Amino acid sequence: MKIGIIGLSSVGKTTIFNLLTNTKATTGAYGAKDVNIGMAKVPDKRMDYLIDLYKPKKTSYAQIEFIDIAGIVPEGGTRKFLDEVRDCDAIVHVVRTFDNKDVPHVTEIINPVKDLETVDMELLFADLELIDKRIERIKAGKKIKKEQQDEFELLERLYSHLEEGGDIRQVELTEEEEKQLRAYSFLTEKPKLVVVNIDEEQFESNSYPLKSELQALCNNKEMPLLDICGQIESEIGELSEEDKKIFTEDMGIIETGIERLARAVFEHLGLISFFTVGEDEVKAWTINKGTPAKKAASKIHSDIERGFIRAEVVKYQDLNKLGSMVKVKEQGLFRLEGKEHIVEDGDIINFRFNV
Repeated sequence: MKIGIIGLSSVGKTTIFNLLTNTKATTGAYGAKDVNIGMAKVPDKRMDYLIDLYKPKKTSYAQIEFIDIAGIVPEGGTRKFLDEVRDCDAIVHVVRTFDNKDVPHVTEIINPVKDLETVDMELLFADLELIDKRIERIKAGKKIKKEQQDEFELLERLYSHLEEGGDIRQVELTEEEEKQLRAYSFLTEKPKLVVVNIDEEQFESNSYPLKSELQALCNNKEMPLLDICGQIESEIGELSEEDKKIFTEDMGIIETGIERLARAVFEHLGLISFFTVGEDEVKAWTINKGTPAKKAASKIHSDIERGFIRAEVVKYQDLNKLGSMVKVKEQGLFRLEGKEHIVEDGDIINFRFNV
């Protein structure tokens, strides 16, 4: 699962990327000329509890791959940018409201709504161009088959929606239509979150320019909106765990913006975690909602899926409440499930298998 971080140049994309992935890619005006790639840990208080309970030799939180895509400038070349976005599974779109004379805005005007619309228009035009070319190829054929006719009608419907300024992800599609579109990798079909990079004063006042207008635009396009103060987050990132706790308590921060963003991306993509636990390792495994137990087993190893017998399942809430597996079993809360059992978020699982 690859998440592309996009936006105009100098909005703070690479700062957000560095904070998510704990890396030090070049930042500043026009700093990013190419993609940066890194893995981000998904914060999870359940993992924290399980680690404290088992004190394992190794710990593995859920992770998401982020790609910091070089920022674009208005009227600039966008082909490489679009190709890189097309290769991603979802998008985090960064806009800015922070004012910094050392990092001037590429348009010299700070307007998060216009920032969002400028890049969105590039994505929309790219999808229109792709549909237009495919429609022309279908029309050029000597004889149109039924499946091509169905595709033609679907593409015309999408084209009309895009012309009205909508995104493809807002169009209701049947399962068959979704299959038809899979090969296109439309940019406006990808799940998307918007991050507004605010300054410290805006963080303290919980307000920034055009906040209500930006929220309305995001609501209209079904895009979650989060605000993050890159300046404060960078300061937090430099602290030790002990100092970080003191600093966040003094600032009244329950959860950092970067923690909120990583978790929001995870949830927005319909991902959940199940856990495997023990003295050797406590690990979170990432799967899609609705995944059956046998398929979930393949995340650990294909042999476990192939030789699946049963899944020993304990709910995280039960273990957290009772404090030990012994007590969970005494209360009859330890279950054996078959291959069709739908794994739920927070399930603690031990797979029985034979190969």
